[in-house]
Amino acid sequence: MKIEADQYRVNGYSEIERERLNLINSTYKTLEQLENYKNDTIHFEQQRAVNQVQQRVFQQALQGALGTLNTCLNNELHLRNISANIDMLGAMNKITD
Repeated sequence: MKIEADQYRVNGYSEIERERLNLINSTYKTLEQLENYKNDTIHFEQQRAVNQVQQRVFQQALQGALGTLNTCLNNELHLRNISANIDMLGAMNKITD
C-alpha cells in the first residue's frame, strides 16, 4: 500500500511538472505572439505616418504649382488686357484723326 501511495505521489508530481512546463511553453508562445502583434502594429503605424507625410508633401507641391500657374495666368491676362486697351486706344485715335 505504501508503494502504491508513493507511486501515486510520484505520478502526481510528474503530472504537475508536465502541466507547469506546458504552462511555461504556452506563456512563451503567447508572449511571442504579442511581440509579433506589437511589431506589426508599430510597422503599420510607421507606414501610416509615412503615407500621411507623403500625402501632405504632395498636397503642398500641388498647391505651390497651382499658385505658380495662377500667377503666370494672371500676368498673361494682365498683359492681354493692356494689349487690348492699347488696341482700343489706337482704334479710337484713328477714328478721331
